[in-house]
Amino acid sequence: MAGDGERRDKTMRILFVHQNFPGQFRHLSRMLAARGDTVVALAMNAAGDPCGARVIVTRADRVTGAGHPWARDFDTKVIRGEATLHTALRLRQEGFVPDVIVAHPGWGDTLFLKDVWPEARLAIYCEFFYRAVGGDHDFDPEFAPKETAIEARIRMRLRNLPQRLHFDVADAGIAPTHFQADGYPAPIRDRITVIHDGIDTDAVAPGPARAMRFPDGRVLTPGDEIVTFVSRTLEPYRGIHVLLRAWPAIQRARPTARLVVVGRKGTGYGAAPPDGSDWASVFLAEMGAAIDPARVLFTGPLGYPSYLNILRLSSLHVYLTYPFVLSWSLLEAMATGCAVLGSDTAPVREFVRDGDTGLLTPFLDPAALAMRAIGALADAPLRRRLGTAARAHVVATADLRTVAGPRQVEWVDSLARAAPRTGFPTV
Repeated sequence: MAGDGERRDKTMRILFVHQNFPGQFRHLSRMLAARGDTVVALAMNAAGDPCGARVIVTRADRVTGAGHPWARDFDTKVIRGEATLHTALRLRQEGFVPDVIVAHPGWGDTLFLKDVWPEARLAIYCEFFYRAVGGDHDFDPEFAPKETAIEARIRMRLRNLPQRLHFDVADAGIAPTHFQADGYPAPIRDRITVIHDGIDTDAVAPGPARAMRFPDGRVLTPGDEIVTFVSRTLEPYRGIHVLLRAWPAIQRARPTARLVVVGRKGTGYGAAPPDGSDWASVFLAEMGAAIDPARVLFTGPLGYPSYLNILRLSSLHVYLTYPFVLSWSLLEAMATGCAVLGSDTAPVREFVRDGDTGLLTPFLDPAALAMRAIGALADAPLRRRLGTAARAHVVATADLRTVAGPRQVEWVDSLARAAPRTGFPTV
């Protein structure tokens, strides 16, 4: 591992800050702790594996007031920043001074940490920079927010304000994809290093799939023709409407094919349905009798081993997204050797090369999705070739042990060796 010999001479103190620790820092936190560094994490919500860190949960006592609607999001982030500030001050009084702070700035928790530890190097996780034109906001006309172009620009500018307040004080940034990094403006873009969060391709790998029985009595077995779709939340941002509108044509052309949808019915990004239900139910109702319910299985969220088994059972995996944050599930599907049919959107094109590591289809065209899916399901040699190339690409570009992990650790080490950024505004 690059820098490892130098690092053994002196352990470091690393502070992670993430609303839902460990989040994107799970692998990096565990690797740094395993080599002997002192790892502390500040979080608003934390559960499960602490990934080698001492986790301190902060609570915000204030609530957002009834001010201007445009200001409420920023108000919430200042409240969270204040709460984390007090926790950080207590840590400083205990004698903890981090060499490097690695933080997700999106929720405001990190706004005032450089005031507590000006000598620390601050690195921010650059997940997404919002824009009114050319991003997720205006991508899908069917779900465009009902606001004027001027209102959209103002709202996006205010939504980005907490991130912008970090640009003067951050020594560096990290982003998992070039698409996400390139959305950030200069000069912070020049400080962003692109390293994927990492995929454990030893665990997320092809392998014998086992039959699965579900509570409603349905069984999936190896050899079944299964189209898989995975999203943490089933919503337009991740293309649930496109998938369900395409399914009747796939269902007719492939009489034994079944659709398996993994994820929670609800809303994670974007607005909820106006009727108060969930988007999957809305589009199932829209399609009505055109969809045979016996051939569509909604599993809900699954445990990780079951989720990986679903991918190993898959004949074809569909991944759709707006120009937005790329899901881990795409690379996990590729790493298991799935043949992937993805949306022809910028984040997906970074990993799926049409006809090589997968297939691409226009996001807003259900008929095109159906046609490509039908063709792929009819061509087993094509799917095997695509799946083999997909796994090889993930291993070469995002493998946790040989690529992403060592690069992340060396990135942290390089921050520790650099002089901290100075001269940021004090008033």
